[in-house]
Amino acid sequence: MSEEDTTATPRPPAKDPMKSFRGVLAGTLIMEGIVVALALPVIANLGSGIGSGTAWVVIAIAVAHLVLCGMLRRPWALPVVLALQVALIAFFFVVPAVSVIGILFLAIWLWLLWLRRDVARRMAEGTLPSQQPPPAGSG
Repeated sequence: MSEEDTTATPRPPAKDPMKSFRGVLAGTLIMEGIVVALALPVIANLGSGIGSGTAWVVIAIAVAHLVLCGMLRRPWALPVVLALQVALIAFFFVVPAVSVIGILFLAIWLWLLWLRRDVARRMAEGTLPSQQPPPAGSG
């Protein structure tokens, strides 16, 4: 094998892992939107009531999570998702129970972004399983 062969760019994966990863992100957004909407009874009992501005903000955040599912291809989508986490954590001063949702999902989003970076790094290095040549004798 010549030196030229070892420095070649890795072959692309059979399937785009980032496309699949957007599905994971969309599923997480849907799940988080449902969990945020389920915080409304907490706001009704511990907060200022279901008709308050707090409840409307929580509804808007839940709807924003669902709308962002279709926007994940856009470069600004992930910063908006992280901003929604910060907005949920800011509820600590109004209804602390709602901020717990923000803290938990912020941890999940940071983990998902770390996984995304790791997959991108491995794809650039050519070490993903779908980038490996088929074993000898198969096919």
